[in-house]
Formats: sequence, C-alpha cells, structure tokens
Amino acid sequence: MARRNDHSREELVQLTLASVKSFLEEHSYHELSLRKVAGMIGYVPSTLVNVFGNYNLLLLHVVANTLDELAERAHAAVDDCDDPQQALYLLAYCYHDFALENPYRWQLIFEHNMNGDTLPEWQKDRIDNMTGMLEALLKVLAPQRTEAEVLQASRVLWSGVHGITLLSVDDKFFASSPIDGKELIENLLSQYLMNW
Repeated sequence: MARRNDHSREELVQLTLASVKSFLEEHSYHELSLRKVAGMIGYVPSTLVNVFGNYNLLLLHVVANTLDELAERAHAAVDDCDDPQQALYLLAYCYHDFALENPYRWQLIFEHNMNGDTLPEWQKDRIDNMTGMLEALLKVLAPQRTEAEVLQASRVLWSGVHGITLLSVDDKFFASSPIDGKELIENLLSQYLMNW
C-alpha cells in the first residue's frame, strides 16, 4: 500500500480519476466500490474518503471530468461552424458519438445520484455550460422567441437526442435491420426546427 505522503492531494485526485476512467473503458461503474478504487491505486479506502469526502463525491468528480471532456469535444465540433442550424446538428451528433465511444462513463453521468445531498455549484456550472450551448444556438436561430420558449425547446430537443442516444448505446431499437441513431437525430431536429 502507498503511504499517505507518497502523493500530494492533487496527485492522488488525478491518480484516482485516471484509474476510474480507465476502469470505465471496459466495465460499468456498478462493478466499482470505494474499496476497489482504493485497491486499484494502492491506497486504503479511508484515504479516498479524506480526499473526496465520500464515495458518492468521488463518482461525482468522475462525472465532472466526463462532462468537461464532452464539453471540450462539443465546443470543438461547433466553434468553427458559422451556420447555427448546422452547429445544432453537430452538437447533437457529438453528444451521440461521445456516448457510443464512452458508454460506461456516459451511463454514470445519468445514473449517478446525490442520494439527497445538494449538488455542488461546480457541478451545476458544468450542466449549465452544456445546456447553455444548446440554448445559445436556439436563440440565434429564432431571436424572436422568449427565454421560456428557448428553454422549453432546448429541453425538448435534448430529451429527444438523449433518448435516441440511450437507445443507440443500449442497442434497443428492436428493429430487424440496423438503425443509425444519427439519422434519427437528423430527422428529429429537422422536423422540430421546421415547425419551431
């Protein structure tokens, strides 16, 4: 076992998050526990509790890192696009592709539960950043719409894209021939925007 002073607090955080990220490349977070994470990095569970507060917050840090990575990819996908409607499609495709490439990390984002604890501000800011990208594009597309209408449209579109993505990741379309989730997303966005 590593001793408490083998790594700084920041090094221990980075080591832990990198180990969990690596684990989630092949396995569900359901196979993890505080003891297992501690064993993967050569520390005792109490050390991780001292660093993160509890196992739930450790997982929330993993979620935060995943959201940061998704946001970075989303910005890269849309920042150079001058057409807001095309950027909206690119953002949705990025979301879909990220989930397919990282199914277990993506699963953790939406299945993680604070179990009654308050969501920290640093996590709320990440969520606002992601939904804010979508809202900003919708405002450019329809500047005459109110804030409430933009908010509602963003949640309708996100819910639709999320549902398609979920079915794609889990391969639950229940069709005799393969269904391309990105084609469904294109259909959803084009139909919705035409009427919006």
